[in-house]
Amino acid sequence: MKSPVRPNFESIMNDSTNVSSRREFIKTTGRVAAASALAGIAIPYVHAAGDDTLQVALIGCGGRGTGAAKDAMMVKRGPVKLVAMADVFDNRLDGSYEALSGDHECGSRMDVTPERKFIGFDAYQHAMDCLKPGDVAIFTTPLAFRWVHFTYAIQKGLNVFMEKPLAADGSSARKLLKLADEATAKNLKVGVGLMSRHSRALQQLSQRIQDGEIGDIILMRGYRMAGPLASAFSQKWPGNPSELLWQISRFHSFIWASGGCFSDFYIHHIDHLCMMKNAWPVKAQALGGRHYRQSQEGAVWVDQNFDSYAVEYTFEDGTKMYMDGRCMVGAAEMYYSHAQGSKGMAVVSNGGDCGMPSSTHKGQNPRRDNVIWTSQVNEDEQNPYQNEWNDLVAAIRDDKAYNEVPRGVKASVVTSMGRMAAHTAQEITYDQMLNHEDVYAPGVENFTMDSPPPVRSGPDGKYPVPMPGILAHHEYKMGKMS
Repeated sequence: MKSPVRPNFESIMNDSTNVSSRREFIKTTGRVAAASALAGIAIPYVHAAGDDTLQVALIGCGGRGTGAAKDAMMVKRGPVKLVAMADVFDNRLDGSYEALSGDHECGSRMDVTPERKFIGFDAYQHAMDCLKPGDVAIFTTPLAFRWVHFTYAIQKGLNVFMEKPLAADGSSARKLLKLADEATAKNLKVGVGLMSRHSRALQQLSQRIQDGEIGDIILMRGYRMAGPLASAFSQKWPGNPSELLWQISRFHSFIWASGGCFSDFYIHHIDHLCMMKNAWPVKAQALGGRHYRQSQEGAVWVDQNFDSYAVEYTFEDGTKMYMDGRCMVGAAEMYYSHAQGSKGMAVVSNGGDCGMPSSTHKGQNPRRDNVIWTSQVNEDEQNPYQNEWNDLVAAIRDDKAYNEVPRGVKASVVTSMGRMAAHTAQEITYDQMLNHEDVYAPGVENFTMDSPPPVRSGPDGKYPVPMPGILAHHEYKMGKMS
């Protein structure tokens, strides 16, 4: 079975002008102009006294946000209603609204009036102002805004679901760890979109590995190697919209906005392999490079990503974990993860980010004739995206401690140290990455539609790129790359 995806929303609007991206499902209608005019108006709570409905506000209306909003409304322990939406692009918000309201499963659970659709960099505040304490805010914007939005949610007393990764730099990671403590102190529940942790198959496998079924883990391997991901490669900025908005619409291309394709796409394998080990690596060294900077149509890519990454992570006990990523036309495709133990091996993800079934095997080859165990999951729990929402809402309903931010930050830091190791050709430790002083998106909390971007293109339209061996880790600032 392949990795589950949220149906209908697998590629929806990653471009503010030519809106077709990660979860293509709907076409834009542009009806949010009226909402823009209302963005500064304070909207009262829409919660009825005595009603046990959980209200949800969606901040970031791309494909991931649209999928998360549907999962929220489809939880086992409802009722849950979407009551407010926010984005910096009106067509993206409008497309998400049309997709959700037209969905036969969750359309009736929406209550988003024109007055509760907000556009702009302050739209997140207006959307959360529509909620009452104890409701849920969904954060699915580029990661640079994560700590900003989380700060406001804590002030408002809101539970939160935030998409991964959580941070690309150490400064943001440290802010989020502090905010996580504040959220826990206020008894707020916070989920993080690392859905592998909610895969029942991976939970079963993790327990078997901890119980010694394959012996001591001595090696883990993750592979995500496929053709170029359109959302991670960009052409020259056309001059409209603003360069900042253009970069946000193509956030996978820019380290400040997403951590690049390594952080955004490879974090799942890294996280669930660390789940199997029940530990986090302490350092990383890596290789990587850029190969083809021109598409088959002749367009020149101007993103900041490498086309290939090969990262060796080391745990405190010396165990190694390898994460290989590649975006290349015509190359062999590999998309799975394995764990090798002293007594056997495990297929962790059978395909995709957390594809079932997981299995354990005698020896080091995953053959059918040496299977020890194969995961069995109830039909209603086979979708890890839905599981993570069911688990979060159950914690809210039952008032159980629930805060996934510390673990989400650790997964983000581990992923970032692998990326930085490749980009600098230096060995990077966990502590170096976490305590690094560079701020990739300075002043993000004050961005407006007219703000300059954190990184600007040169006269040729190209952006600063990593220079391994030339820039050491203490010089790893996007403004210094050339």
